[in-house]
Amino acid sequence: MNKEWSELNKTVQTKMRKEVTFREGMEVLLELRKQMFHELLQMKTELSRDTFHAIPFIHADGYHSKTIAYSIWHIFRIEDIVAHTLIGRDEQIFFLGDYQKRTGSPIITTGNELAGQQIADFSETLNLDELYRYITDVKISTEDMLKGLSFADLKRKMTDADKERLKALGIVSEADKAYWLIDYWCGKNVRGLIQMPFSRHWIMHVEASLRIRNKIMNKGH
Repeated sequence: MNKEWSELNKTVQTKMRKEVTFREGMEVLLELRKQMFHELLQMKTELSRDTFHAIPFIHADGYHSKTIAYSIWHIFRIEDIVAHTLIGRDEQIFFLGDYQKRTGSPIITTGNELAGQQIADFSETLNLDELYRYITDVKISTEDMLKGLSFADLKRKMTDADKERLKALGIVSEADKAYWLIDYWCGKNVRGLIQMPFSRHWIMHVEASLRIRNKIMNKGH
């Protein structure tokens, strides 16, 4: 794991446990996200379209067995779902902005149900410009929401009603590889959700994307 990001993430978790340092923790979280988002923006500038749906580690066991486009989609679909359907209890950016149509995506889910060549094929269908507009909109909306949270809000637990709302929207596939997410998210409080989808989850998938990029670039593609 990137040492600097790992240390920033530890600082976030430590500071957000106490009311007196909670705001500082939120500022560190925003800085961590800014650094990682910069890496994603750099990829958009520097890499060819083919690189985004290449899958050089297709038989590997790990986050790097996906594609860059898939990883980006996955990070921000999860964030959109958690920030809006669960924490904010309002409408997702995905639906507000008609992003299924704009990205050309065949799915509205997190993509957990996809594997191997399915991931590569899915990634190739996406309109990359619109995908980047989507993730920018999600990042902004999430961070606006985060800035508005109080320390007391962090202790709020998810409810059975939250779980039913997730199921009704059809945004998590019923496949075994995906459906567990509903219980996972709904077993956490707001602080637990911030800790995973909004910080650690980013680190894992951005690092995987960088590993994919490096592998492809070393091949001279």
